[in-house]
Amino acid sequence: MKSSVVRCPQCMGPHSLEYGITREECDKLALVSHQRACKAIDEGKFKEEIIPVEIKTKKGITVVDTDEHPIRDASLESMAKLPPVFIKGGVVTAANASGINDAAAAVVVMSREKADELGIHPLVKMLHICGAGVAPELMGLGPAVAIPKCLKAAGLRFEDVGYWEINEAFAAQVIGVERKLAEDFDIHVDRNKVNLNGSGISLGHPVGCSALRIVVSLIYEMKRQSCKIGGASLCVGGGPAMASLWELM
Repeated sequence: MKSSVVRCPQCMGPHSLEYGITREECDKLALVSHQRACKAIDEGKFKEEIIPVEIKTKKGITVVDTDEHPIRDASLESMAKLPPVFIKGGVVTAANASGINDAAAAVVVMSREKADELGIHPLVKMLHICGAGVAPELMGLGPAVAIPKCLKAAGLRFEDVGYWEINEAFAAQVIGVERKLAEDFDIHVDRNKVNLNGSGISLGHPVGCSALRIVVSLIYEMKRQSCKIGGASLCVGGGPAMASLWELM
């Protein structure tokens, strides 16, 4: 039996060629991600959703309560100096790819009846959640099929959703998703309604946690904006993707 594995970064080369994605575009998206994350930290936006963790060491107790990955002095000039990785002449660099980070996230899910019984006012209601897939060599573009599928199942249009969290695995991947949505589904993403507080490139991409992390961040941004309906989506290694829709309660 033979198996072939397509590494996630290797998929970004075909994406960039098919959709005309440039290195400059990727670096600009990455820079905005870092700027948004740093601004959100300074404004205290993550305090509601982060539970401080105490780390005991020989030197005392260290409290971890702030994301460590965002780069405050990020610039297009410094990003431009980095060589492409994985593919010669490619657009992916260490600066416009997501960080490898450790994290944990948790939510409590229950029926409305149980919430009423316990006297709990829920933050949001799950409208729909679904999975969809693309071929392994197209890995990264999965949200561009998962999002329309989720919207259709929920009976909603893209315009009905006021805010989105779409995880940044790579800048080229995010741009590829935008262009596939536009070309295949006539869905045009407004970046002023997506990832306003940074995403995988700036905050990091703790695999196994990111999906729930972006949902938690989505919920609190929906609260801040009094946004009635929000959505979250991310790609998964190998081709799958997930999308979910939520209603503010």
